[in-house]
Amino acid sequence: MTVTTEPGPPSGAGSAPVLTGRKRPGETVIRALLMLAAALSVAITIGIILAVLQPALDFFRQVPLGDFLATRDPEGSGELRPAALPLLWGTALTTIIALAIAVPIGLAAAMYLSEYASRRSRKWLKPTVELLAGVPSVVYGFFALSFVTPTLLNDILSLNVSLTNSLGAGLVLGVMIIPTVASLSEDAFSAVPQALRQGSLAMGANRMQTTLRVVLPAALSGVAAAVVLGLSRAVGETMIVALAGGSSKSMSADPTEGHQTMTAFIAQTAAGENPPGSPEYNMLFAVALLLFAITFLMNMISIRIVRRFRQAY
Repeated sequence: MTVTTEPGPPSGAGSAPVLTGRKRPGETVIRALLMLAAALSVAITIGIILAVLQPALDFFRQVPLGDFLATRDPEGSGELRPAALPLLWGTALTTIIALAIAVPIGLAAAMYLSEYASRRSRKWLKPTVELLAGVPSVVYGFFALSFVTPTLLNDILSLNVSLTNSLGAGLVLGVMIIPTVASLSEDAFSAVPQALRQGSLAMGANRMQTTLRVVLPAALSGVAAAVVLGLSRAVGETMIVALAGGSSKSMSADPTEGHQTMTAFIAQTAAGENPPGSPEYNMLFAVALLLFAITFLMNMISIRIVRRFRQAY
């Protein structure tokens, strides 16, 4: 936008000039393209919801909600007994392990890059950390099967775990989301004004005290958003948990056993031989709708946290 200044009325000293805006021809096109991109994003989201909603409603017409959630043993009855609670438990267990790895390492990496690393070190360290995000998830899954479980867990740690287990899947999943937590947290730390650091140092605090007691609280909203985004990424991951997590619907709290997650169930059911329209097939849409609701709820919580702790400088 081109801003021109027109002289105001000669009313005396201190009168402000009149600013008039004149749009360039290309600004209208750019604005229309941006609005189209925003509308397209909303339309795609609505389309995904509608595509999942109808088969999910058909499933709940055939199967009661209690049978969908309850843990039922299909052996002996010969009937389909959907069970979403074991899938929720497997997803929660794997995600907790992943966050236990990603959050401390990601925050520590972000603190080092923002507060301690030199400009030269940051120049090559940050792209190296973010490079982990570019590795395909199927590679992480095979890495868990070929190294983490047999070598790290069985040979080095002597845990005697099965080939597919939630512990190995959670460890590798945590490594995968480290770049998300580290990169976004480092951006939040870097956005903290330098004057806050200088004031803390002037009061006699050392660099670690300044980082933990001044920079971290000031960047808390950005750190919380990074953690929730990493959480959403972990909940929605498919290939790692499908390959390394197992396909057992188990409510066991032992992470050395296999647990099937919601995303793994969707992938394995979609690749099976269940005919479309059957309760077995429509259950994947019901689980997908539940997964979408959980992810949406986490995003809303993230927005509330960001608004609650956001500080303007």
